[in-house]
Formats: sequence, C-alpha cells, structure tokens
Amino acid sequence: MIPKLAPLVLVAACAATALAAQPAPDLPKLDLEQETAVRCGAAFAIVSSEQARATPLGARWPALGTRGREFFVRTGARLMDETGATRPQVQALFASAAGDLRADPAALPARLDSLRDPCMALLDLSIPAG
Repeated sequence: MIPKLAPLVLVAACAATALAAQPAPDLPKLDLEQETAVRCGAAFAIVSSEQARATPLGARWPALGTRGREFFVRTGARLMDETGATRPQVQALFASAAGDLRADPAALPARLDSLRDPCMALLDLSIPAG
C-alpha cells in the first residue's frame, strides 16, 4: 500500500525552508495545465496531511488516500519528462505551490475550498476511482 502524503508535505516544507536559504534553482516554465497539476498536487499533499491528523480542514475534502499520492507522483514524473526538470526543480515547484497556499494561514481553508472541486475533477480524470 502506498503511504499517505503526510511525509511528502514534511519534505515539501523542509525543501521550502532550505530553498529560502539558497538561491532559487532555475525553474522550468510551465503551461497552464502543468501549473494546475502542481497546484492540485500541493493541495492534495496539504489536505492528506490534514486528513492523517483528522483535522476539520481535512474533513472538508473526500478521502484522498493512495489516489492523491499517485497523482502527486505522476505529476512530478510528467513534469520531468515534459520540461526536462530535475527532481530538485520539481520539488521546488511543489514546495513553492504549497508555500503559496500556506502563505496566509487564515486564508488556507478558503484557498483549499476553492481548489477542491477543480482538483478533484482533475484527480478523477487522471486516476479514476476504484
């Protein structure tokens, strides 16, 4: 069974902290579809972490489980294939997206709520349930 996304959120948070102390790597230009997938992957990581801790914020979304993790992994691999990005660059993209979502903790629930329907639709298209 694929582990929950909580460890990925921790890695993304650590990467964001480490990246803040270093010059930003040259990040590839993303098209709208790729940007959306990164934003949704970051949202899935945050929500999965909240679901693992059984918080009210995590309960506002359907259970993500292995589908959320698989989306995150596939998105990273696809970005490397399509853009030639390195693993650290992809990690930086996800960390940046997660940081943007978490920039204002008071606004996080509303930001995640605004992403729930479009991101779940993208998840359903990318990795059908069942």
